[in-house]
Amino acid sequence: MIVKFFRNARIYTPEGKPPSRGREQGALRVHERGAMLVQDGVLEAVGTEEELLSNPLVKKVDEEIDCEGRCLIPGFVDPHTHMCFAARREEEFSMRLAGAAYLDILKKGGGILSSVRHVRGASEQEIFERTRTLALSALSFGTTTVEMKSGYGLDTESELKMLSAIRRVGRETPLRVVPTFMGAHAIPEVFKGNGDGYVDLMIGEMLPAVAEQGIARFCDVFCEEGVFSPEQTRKVLVEARKYGLGLKIHADEVHDTGGAALAAELGAVSAEHLLAASDEGIEALAASGTVAVLLPATAYSLRKPFARARTMIEKGVPVALATDCNPGSSFTESMPFVFGLAVLVMGLTVEEALVATTKNSAHAIGLGAECGTLEPGKNADFLLLDGETPAVLAYHAGVSPVKSVFKKGERVA
Repeated sequence: MIVKFFRNARIYTPEGKPPSRGREQGALRVHERGAMLVQDGVLEAVGTEEELLSNPLVKKVDEEIDCEGRCLIPGFVDPHTHMCFAARREEEFSMRLAGAAYLDILKKGGGILSSVRHVRGASEQEIFERTRTLALSALSFGTTTVEMKSGYGLDTESELKMLSAIRRVGRETPLRVVPTFMGAHAIPEVFKGNGDGYVDLMIGEMLPAVAEQGIARFCDVFCEEGVFSPEQTRKVLVEARKYGLGLKIHADEVHDTGGAALAAELGAVSAEHLLAASDEGIEALAASGTVAVLLPATAYSLRKPFARARTMIEKGVPVALATDCNPGSSFTESMPFVFGLAVLVMGLTVEEALVATTKNSAHAIGLGAECGTLEPGKNADFLLLDGETPAVLAYHAGVSPVKSVFKKGERVA
């Protein structure tokens, strides 16, 4: 048994079991002179130093760590990434700057389809090494738990290869990695004009193989004009549920296709993107409790209007934030950057953004009982910031104010 005592910290953390929504979106517990007792990587007690010094476990402390008055927050949970890929797409960034639309690039064989060609031609080791590099960079920016999607294979062999590489990243880095199967990321070129045929392949071959492999925890579908219709999305996700996979939807990113309402209807754990979500879709999410995962770095990169975060919060939708780290539309692994965009551009308060990058994002990947808040029984995943409050994440723009990263009580960055 190893007991650690972290003291002299300014602790800011969300609390409670369900995802925070409405007025609770910005609710935090603050300990100005805070302390934590950690036993074997799990939080045993969190409170003021005075409170914890009377805890009998203090007498068994093996190591005492002075946090030097710094702000201490839960580790970031990034619930939406495409961090697993084989090559960058820098040239497409220049194309978009010149006016090319994202879906037009996809129609011409670029975008996701370009990444597919690279993944199919790469070995699992090559994919793993590139993904590991990005994952360790994300860790340095304070991400302690991350979701990673497949979706750049679009055939059974390549999708399984990606999921295997994603599992290795979780095993060979300090990060907690949650794998998501996203064979429904685009329609591969061989099925051009035959989306239904590709859906049949996913249902008849890919989903059974993914289930047998046993790595993926979720299934995600890109519900969008020119990609997968709501009917096709429903068909894939209903089948995925039969294999025990949790459900996610890339919903209403470019057009309002009703993806948000479909996510709510199916009881998906999250609806993601939502740049074009309608009032009806937002109200459906609020009624269902499905977490809205917003991706401000994607809107920033695509130069699109940002998702209506304030409306969602006011309507009672639990809001989470993620990087959408991918080689095309959002090439960033920095949660502090996302935090700053949410506060300075989307209109979230600092407190709401902290909840959205920790507690609610943990719920968006089914790990609300394990991480996302600093409460007894949860993993001791936390950050020390170069500042006194979480506001420094938006205030000190363009850099990372993350001073130290701890995973299960061990400093890892």
